[in-house]
Amino acid sequence: MLDESLLDTPDALAGADRFGLLRGVAESGARVRTAARSAAESGIPELTPDGRPRAVLVAGPGPAAAGVADLLRALGGGNCPVTLIQPTGVAPLPGALRWALPGWAGPLDLLLLPGPDAADPGLAELVEQASRRGCAVVAVTPAGGPLADAVTQARGLAIPLATTPYDAEFDVEGAPPAAPGTLWSVLIPLLSLADRIGLLSAPPEALGKLADRLDQLAERCGPAIPTYTNPGKTLAADLADALPLIWTEGTIAGAVGRHFATELAGLAGRPALAAELPEALATHRTLLAGALAAGADPDDFFRDRVEQPAAMHARVVLLREGEPGALSATRAAQALAEERDTAVSELEADTGSDLEKAAELLAIVDFAAVYLALAGTE
Repeated sequence: MLDESLLDTPDALAGADRFGLLRGVAESGARVRTAARSAAESGIPELTPDGRPRAVLVAGPGPAAAGVADLLRALGGGNCPVTLIQPTGVAPLPGALRWALPGWAGPLDLLLLPGPDAADPGLAELVEQASRRGCAVVAVTPAGGPLADAVTQARGLAIPLATTPYDAEFDVEGAPPAAPGTLWSVLIPLLSLADRIGLLSAPPEALGKLADRLDQLAERCGPAIPTYTNPGKTLAADLADALPLIWTEGTIAGAVGRHFATELAGLAGRPALAAELPEALATHRTLLAGALAAGADPDDFFRDRVEQPAAMHARVVLLREGEPGALSATRAAQALAEERDTAVSELEADTGSDLEKAAELLAIVDFAAVYLALAGTE
C-alpha cells in the first residue's frame, strides 16, 4: 500500500528517508558536473585514438554496469556493438563474482569497467585477462583502490569515481543495493570517452546541458512540489497497488524502462515487467486478460476496505522519447489498454538532444521509484 498523504508532506518524507534517497536523485546534476571534471582531469580530452574499437565490452557488479551498457548501446545508435559481460558466482558479493571475456575478444576491443566497488578481486582478474588478450581497458572506480591499481598496471585508464558525502549512508546493513545517482557517476566519464573515440556525441557543452536539465527536473520533482504538478509523485501515486507493465518505444526509452524496473525492485521492493513495443502487445496481452486485469475481481466492490488490501492490477507505463510517428505502436498500445480496461501512465521526452531526453526520462522514473520506496507501507 502507498501512503499518498505522505507524498505531499515534505517533513514526513524527510523523516522516512533514512538513506538519503531523495538527496541522491536530486544531486544527479551535480554528479554529472563532478564526473565530467574527473574525466577531464584524467586526460580523456588529450587521448588520440586510432579509431573506433571493434566492440565495447562492459563489466561490473550491481545494476550500474547493465545501465551503462544499455545507455551506451542506445545513445551510440549502432555505431559499435556494446556487450554486457554477465558475472557468475555463488553470491552477488565482492570476491564471489567472476567475469570472463568472450572468446573473440582481443586487441581491437575496448573493456569498460564501471566499478563502484574498488576492491572486487573478480574485476582485477578480468583486467589481467584483458591485458593478456591485448584489450584496451578503462575503469571508473574509487581512486587508490585495488581495481584502479590493476588497471594502471595493465596500462589502462583509471578514472576516479565521483562521489558525494551521502554515498556512505549506503554502505550499511539494510541499505538498497545502489544509491540513486550512481549511474551518472559511472556513465558520464564513459560518455566522454565514447565521444572522444567517435562512438557517440557527448562533448563538454552537451554534458553541461545534461546537468542543467537534471537540475531543472530536480526542481520539478522535488518533495516540496505537490503531487498534481510533480511528474515523479504523480507516477508513484499511479503505481500504488499496481503491477507496472513498462512499455517502451525507442532505444533510449527501452534502456530507461529496464532501468526503471530495476529501480522499482531495488529501491521500492516492487515487481515490474519491461518490454519494448510492438512486441509488448503480444507478450503482455495475456496479463491484461488474466487475474491481474483491472476487472478480474468482480467481488472487489464488496471488499472490506479496512481489513482487506486491494488486489494488485496491471497498469501500463508507456515511455517514449518522441512524438508517435506513422509507424509508432503507441496507438495500438493505448487501444489494447482501453479494450482491457487497463489504466495507462505516459511519459514522453520530445525536446533536446538524445542525452537530454534520456536524462528527463531517467530523472522522473528515479524520483517515482524513490517516492514509492518512502511512501510504501506494510
